[in-house]
Amino acid sequence: MRSREDRVGDKSAIDKKEYFDELDRLTVELVKLQEWVKAKALRVVVIFEGRDAAGKGGVIKAITSGLNPRFARIVALAAPTEKEKTQWYFQRYVAQLPSGGEMVFFDRSWYNRAGVEKVMGFCTADEYNEFARTVPEFERMLMRSGIMLIKYWFSVSDDAQEQRFKDRLEDPAKRWKLSPMDMAARSKWVDYSRAKDAMFEFSDTLDNPWHVVDADDKYCARLNVITHFLARFQYKDLTPEPIDLPPRQKAGKYVRPPIDSQKWIPRVYPGPRGAEADEAGPSRPDEPRAGKKKDGKKGKKKEKKK
Repeated sequence: MRSREDRVGDKSAIDKKEYFDELDRLTVELVKLQEWVKAKALRVVVIFEGRDAAGKGGVIKAITSGLNPRFARIVALAAPTEKEKTQWYFQRYVAQLPSGGEMVFFDRSWYNRAGVEKVMGFCTADEYNEFARTVPEFERMLMRSGIMLIKYWFSVSDDAQEQRFKDRLEDPAKRWKLSPMDMAARSKWVDYSRAKDAMFEFSDTLDNPWHVVDADDKYCARLNVITHFLARFQYKDLTPEPIDLPPRQKAGKYVRPPIDSQKWIPRVYPGPRGAEADEAGPSRPDEPRAGKKKDGKKGKKKEKKK
């Protein structure tokens, strides 16, 4: 039996080292994919849906952590404003669609209407039926315009979800993740199951199918999703070739201002240079530091020979 310290999480089937080794390897591939998407000016939309605490945010973070944020965006919209409620339902999502070379990751999406809005009564029956009728055509329209759309549904068991809720309650750094809506959803587990089944009936199409993720083991789920996501593309390695750094400009006659003329933050954590650095302050050997003469005038501070 492996000890708790040898595992990524209490219920993970993968060792910590194996997980991070694989994540590092996949991150390199994600960077290659991004370079290819940029070079081809492709537009990619990835939707992440599922129950609360299913691990959607963790997967998105794992995917995007090594990417250039200028070309990889995370979209997690709040509840619609009063103005947005008067607009075409898809309008605020259309505003978030990618430009050429971009990948956009939706942490929940227009499928809110088929899930939380339907179950919690935030939309009318007519609004829901209109969504069910139009969303397949809306997604075909995106596809015809050249957008590549990938949809993931994170399937998590009630036991796994409850354990994650408890973990969040016990961790002050994660307690913010539990909203009043999460608590209300606990009493409507079956209603959400029915809503998900109905959603699949009208939106799991041949053109834009749902890809279901076994999310009970969130660390394996991350690796599985990234592997599947990469396999959707026939990308080439366009990673820039290594280059030699040009020589840095020498200080010459430039003299840095004295330390006490600037507001440095306290060195709570000394760093590798330790107490010596605390005394000397930040400096570089090739950039002389201006000192102060006894008469108050600034001058060059001579270093003592050791």
